Amino acid sequence: MPANGMFDVALQVIDDSNLSSGSDSAGVSEDEDVQLFCSAGNTIVSKPLKRSVLKIKDEEFSKTAKANEKRYASLPNREQHQQFLTDFLSEVLNSAVFGATERANKVLNWVDPEQLKRTLDLELKDEPDSDEKLLELTRATIKHSVKTGHPYFMNQLFSSLDPYGFAGQILTDALNPSVYTFEVSPVFVLMEEVVLREMRNIVGYPDGAGDGIFCPGGSMANGYSISCARFKHMPNVKAKGLHSLPRLVIFTSEDAHYSVKKLASFMGIGSDNVYPIRTDAIGKIRVDHLESEILRAKSEGALPFMVSATAGTTVIGAFDPLEQIADLCKKYNLWMHVDAAWGGGALMSKKYRSLLKGIERSDSVTWNPHKLLAAPQQCSTFLTRHEGILSECHSTNASYLFQKDKFYDTQYDTGDKHIQCGRRADVLKFWFMWRAKGTSGLEQHIDKVFENAEHFTNSIKSRDGFEMVVENPECTNVCFWYVPPGLRDVPRDSAEFTERLHKVAPKVKERMMREGSMMITYQPIHDKPNFFRLVLQNSALDKSDMNYIIDEIERLAADL
Repeated sequence: MPANGMFDVALQVIDDSNLSSGSDSAGVSEDEDVQLFCSAGNTIVSKPLKRSVLKIKDEEFSKTAKANEKRYASLPNREQHQQFLTDFLSEVLNSAVFGATERANKVLNWVDPEQLKRTLDLELKDEPDSDEKLLELTRATIKHSVKTGHPYFMNQLFSSLDPYGFAGQILTDALNPSVYTFEVSPVFVLMEEVVLREMRNIVGYPDGAGDGIFCPGGSMANGYSISCARFKHMPNVKAKGLHSLPRLVIFTSEDAHYSVKKLASFMGIGSDNVYPIRTDAIGKIRVDHLESEILRAKSEGALPFMVSATAGTTVIGAFDPLEQIADLCKKYNLWMHVDAAWGGGALMSKKYRSLLKGIERSDSVTWNPHKLLAAPQQCSTFLTRHEGILSECHSTNASYLFQKDKFYDTQYDTGDKHIQCGRRADVLKFWFMWRAKGTSGLEQHIDKVFENAEHFTNSIKSRDGFEMVVENPECTNVCFWYVPPGLRDVPRDSAEFTERLHKVAPKVKERMMREGSMMITYQPIHDKPNFFRLVLQNSALDKSDMNYIIDEIERLAADL
C-alpha cells in the first residue's frame, strides 16, 4: 500500500481460453481462478483467488480508493472515520488521560531539543498519511509531551486533568462554536451569562450585577481592565485616540504579573508609565509607597487613572491589602483592578476567602478558573461591576454580524463587547465541572490544596536543609531553599554560599526532568538567590505525595 493509502490493482485471468464463452460477461466464471496483482510501493504481490473472492476484494479496494479520494473533505463520515476516531480516542484515554496521570509513570520523557527534532516526524507532506500513521503520530506526540495532569507536575500555575473539565473540553471541540451571537451559539451565550453572574456574586458585587467576559488568558483579562479604566476616565479615547490625552499612569506591585506592563505598552500607554510599587517582606504591596507614587505622578503633570492590585502574586503568592488600596482609589478617583487570576479560587472557600477581603470594592477582577480551580486550559474571566462598559468601550456594531433588525432580542448578541471576533466557548468545561462537583465540591477542592500546602510547609520546616523564603505562605505557593549537606558548613554571609546555593535549584530541576520524576520550578526574586516554588492546585494529592516531593529533592541534591 503506497504512503497515500491508494491501491493499484491489476487483474490477470489465468485460463484465457474461456474469454469468449460462458455466461459471465467478462468470459470468466464465478469459480474460475484469477491472478491478483496488488502493488504496494515498489513491491508487487501476486496471489491466485477465486473470481467470487476477487469481487469482494475489488469492492474493498474500490471503497478504500473512494474514501481516500475524498480524504480532504471536512465532514465526518461513519464509514470512513468512525473506526479511526474510536481508535484515536481510545489511545488518548489510555495514554494521555489515565496512563499519563498514574503516579508510577513519568511526568515526562526528556529528550534534548536537537535530538527531539530528529526523533519526531514533523515534516509536512504533499500526500495524506494513512490512519495507521496518524495513530502512530498520536502516540509519539503523547510520549514526548509533558504530562501536565500528572500528580507530580507542579511547575506552573496550572496542573491537573479534571475528568469533567476534560469531558466539557471534548464537547466544546465537537460543537466547535464561536461565541459572538445568539444565532450561532445560543446555549453558550446563556451559559456564559449564568456563570459570569455567579462569579460576580461570589466576588461580592451586589446581586452579581455588572458585566464580564471569558478571555483567552489572564494577560488579556488584565488588558481589558486597562481598556475599561481608561475609557471610564476618558471616553473620548475610543474615537480620538491617545494623542488627545495627557500622560496616563498605572500603579501595580513590583511583584505583579508582567502582563500589566506588557498590555500598557501594547495599548500605547507605555511601560515606563506603569509605576512599580515596592512590596514588604512577605510580598504585599506597600500602601504608603503607593500613595507617595500617586502624588508624585500628579506633581509631574501626569494623570493617574488605575491601580492594579494582586490577589496571589505569581511567585510568592502574596495577597495585596485590598481594603487599604480601595481606600486610596476612592480618595484619588482611581479605577481599582484586582488581578486574582491565581488567588481568585480562594473565594470559593469560606475558610480562605478572607484572603481577598476588600475585593468586593473593586471596579474589576481577573479570575482564572484554569489555575487554582484546575479547569482545563484556557479558562479566564474578566469581571466588572460597571454594567455596559465593555460594550461602550469596545463595540463597533459591524452590520454583517451584529444586525439590529434580527428576529430575536439582539441583547443576546454579546460578541461586540469583546476585542475578538471569533471566540471559543471556554465556559462549557468550567460549567460542566461546576455542575459535576457543585459549589460545595469546588470549596472542598480549595480547602484540600491549601491543606496540602500547609502540610508541606510544616514538614519542611522540621527537616534539615530546608529553609523558607516566606515563613508562612498565604497561598498554595510554597517557596523554599534546599541547602545540601555539602553546603551546610559554608559561612552563610559569604559570597561562596550565595553563589553555590544559587546553582542548587537549577541542578536539581535538571535532574528531576531528565529522570522524569517530577517538575517543580525555581526562580530568584529581588536580591534572593534561586529557590524552589512548589505550586499546588491538584486536590487529588495527599500527605504521602508531599512527603514524596521532600524525599525526592533530598535524593536529587544529595551530592551537591
